[in-house]
Amino acid sequence: MTINIPLEIIDLQGDGYHLLVNVKIYKKNYKVVLDTGASKTVFDHQLLLEADKRITVQSTNRLSAGLGTLDMESYTAILPEFKIGKLKLPDFEVAVLDLSNINQAYAQLNHPQVLGVLGGDILMQYAALIDYSKQRLKLKANV
Repeated sequence: MTINIPLEIIDLQGDGYHLLVNVKIYKKNYKVVLDTGASKTVFDHQLLLEADKRITVQSTNRLSAGLGTLDMESYTAILPEFKIGKLKLPDFEVAVLDLSNINQAYAQLNHPQVLGVLGGDILMQYAALIDYSKQRLKLKANV
């Protein structure tokens, strides 16, 4: 079964484009950046805790590379209720980092706040196809 998910394309004022996807955690709506270069789905630590107090964030005792640094402490969390369009991902593990710098940059450009990035773990597992002309992300739920 193919699930079609609308994309919102935002212009970074001459510095390219980002694709935003709506997701739900505990029936609350959030925007995430579709990031084909991210190996994992990553959510902002503070925003994730604000989403629901029942979410437990645990340290991985590892440092993460990326987002302009090689030494950012990383965490993980299990999301009991996570949806991307009609795709339900129960007990989905996400990486958790401080992504406040992304939202600060977005605010300066008058773009919406984002919970984090949708990464290659989901995109690969669900055989993602990005259709820029139709502004849609296609995921195959029965892969």
